[in-house]
Amino acid sequence: MPFFVYIIKTVSSKINKTYVGYTSNLKERINKHNNNKGAKSTKGHKWELIYKKKFISKSKAMSYEYKIKKNRKLRKNILEKI
Repeated sequence: MPFFVYIIKTVSSKINKTYVGYTSNLKERINKHNNNKGAKSTKGHKWELIYKKKFISKSKAMSYEYKIKKNRKLRKNILEKI
């Protein structure tokens, strides 16, 4: 089963937030974020997928997610390429 690390951003132009996560079902996870059933920090906003990367194992996905979350420079570089 593949896993994905993803970055979503707010749809509203008034608030510019991004969120990094991992999941095995990308479509369902984005839907949860948009229906206030995702992470606490994503509630109350509408989100769009802007980046995804596929991994063959959960541990590799979790490791990469952690790396992006802790390294703002890496996240900025990813966002600039989009």
